[in-house]
Amino acid sequence: MTASLKKFFGSAWIVLTMLLAWEAVVSIYAINSIVMVSPSSIVKEILNHSHEFGTATLRTVLLAAAGLALGMTIGTMLAVATWLSRFVSGLLTPVSIIFASVPVVAIIPILARLFGYETGTVLAIVAIISFFPAFVFTTSGLRSLPPGSDDLFRVLGVGKLRRLYHLALPAAVPQWTIALRLAAANAVLSAIVAEFLMGTGGLGYVFNVARGDL
Repeated sequence: MTASLKKFFGSAWIVLTMLLAWEAVVSIYAINSIVMVSPSSIVKEILNHSHEFGTATLRTVLLAAAGLALGMTIGTMLAVATWLSRFVSGLLTPVSIIFASVPVVAIIPILARLFGYETGTVLAIVAIISFFPAFVFTTSGLRSLPPGSDDLFRVLGVGKLRRLYHLALPAAVPQWTIALRLAAANAVLSAIVAEFLMGTGGLGYVFNVARGDL
């Protein structure tokens, strides 16, 4: 337990220092809560409305997790398809780059008008945002084979599907995990932004209502 606490404080000391400085500044200079709210006030607000925040957080997290799983699955499958076929690679790679270059706040209104202001649209937005890192990193991992390994498999007469299963997919696992870490954070952020702009519920909707009250 002591080792776990040391590890936690060792990695989180910057954040804790910032929170303490934030609390001190608000208290010392008696800053109005409309201008800046102290961390302790935020914690009290969350505790006083734990059911509301808990329900909204659960909704957002579940949507983000479902969209993340869907986006990672589609991105991985399409990356495998590009590895198997040069034609598919030439077809999908430019499209994925176009999607990645468009900001999420620009995609949300378009998808909302196409599919409606519903929870399913939020799920689609999160899946699209999660798709790109999965596709790019998995594609890179599938082609980052150990030196000489692909030639050895070819000399031994191993078919393309078996090379995929025994060589390419294991080589892509490290890159795939990096994509998962990047997409997980973006999934939560995109879900909150979509809920904020569309008013479908969740943490984004709570933020939108709070802004209106302010």
